[in-house]
Amino acid sequence: MNAFRTVLPVFGIALAAMAGLSCAQPGGASPAPMKTAMKHGPALAAGAVFDATGALLAVHVDNGHVVLQRSTDAGGHWSPAVRINPEPETIAADGDGAPKLAPGPQGEIYVTWTRPMGKPYSGEVRFSRSLDGGMSFSPPLTVHADRQEITHRFDALAVTGSGQIVVAWIDKRDLEQAKQLNAEYRGAAVYFAVSDDRGASFRGDYRLADHSCECCRLALRADGTHEVIAFWRHVFEPNIRDHALARFSTDGTVKEFRRATFDGWPVDGCPHHGPAIARDARGQLHAVWFTGAESRVGVYYGRLVEGAVEGQRKVGAGDTAAHADLAAAGTRVAIAWKEFDGQQTQLFGEISEDGGAHWRRIALAHTSGPSDHPRLLVKETDFYVLWNTENEPMRVVALK
Repeated sequence: MNAFRTVLPVFGIALAAMAGLSCAQPGGASPAPMKTAMKHGPALAAGAVFDATGALLAVHVDNGHVVLQRSTDAGGHWSPAVRINPEPETIAADGDGAPKLAPGPQGEIYVTWTRPMGKPYSGEVRFSRSLDGGMSFSPPLTVHADRQEITHRFDALAVTGSGQIVVAWIDKRDLEQAKQLNAEYRGAAVYFAVSDDRGASFRGDYRLADHSCECCRLALRADGTHEVIAFWRHVFEPNIRDHALARFSTDGTVKEFRRATFDGWPVDGCPHHGPAIARDARGQLHAVWFTGAESRVGVYYGRLVEGAVEGQRKVGAGDTAAHADLAAAGTRVAIAWKEFDGQQTQLFGEISEDGGAHWRRIALAHTSGPSDHPRLLVKETDFYVLWNTENEPMRVVALK
């Protein structure tokens, strides 16, 4: 393959293959998928959250439908599935393309997902809401005003303190425009839309940033009454795929944009390996991310400050940590990730009781079959991991 301008370490290539790495061609052309010997398993990608009542809500895909299930005992038992989209449709349901959900301040349940379209790597971001606690859902609508058959994928969802809904996604409209002008354009862009009426309609589309990576999930979190923080893999000039952080307002204004990680990974490819972010009670931003930079391959944790990363450390004992998630509760911080040892996939967690200064590691579970990325959840001050696997569907593990 000639898409790489640098040679990754052996493990970096292997991990990229595990993650479904897509390689972007120089000049900003659409990425082509890396071929691997891995078989396509079931649609395991799921999203989950604890609501204000302490119930665990989860969404996943079943035969062309996004479905909602509820558990009142932290995953011990699940309610029957409720279909969100009444008519079946093609739905992205793997890895960084999982469906998302978020509770609203009045018990609403908001759900987003990506529907692939006819052209390769194209898609549209879909949205549905429940105003009756998940008993029924509205007909799905497409969030963005732009309806070109291009990339609108890797949706992210947040609800602000004012109850406004923010949906962000990876978008290639600016790349398509650059092609028409024979101009260079790195990667894709990040766009977002806002709903002020509990999801009945959306306004936008607002461009958050040019030159994002094409195929990595976005980390999105509400930050106050009308502001949101986004954290994503960015393509810094000329082809450095580190991460950027932005703060923006629901009025469409970008308040802040800065480079947030400094590993210096030069590669013309998208690793399908997005980051996670959380803010603790002291206001500190914590993050986990993956890099394939030479001599630094792996998942890393750090506290994000202006122009630097404090307390940066490698996650896991070796180089096989992958697809980490992160959460914070008070001054406690937790990380969950998985590792493949050649025979089975292990699920691990770490907890810090002092804001990321010290950590203790916990072996949580393992599976011999396909598995989703771990989804780290917070219930009051406790941490749980939703790990959807083929052998044990919708399994929830507590980080004790």
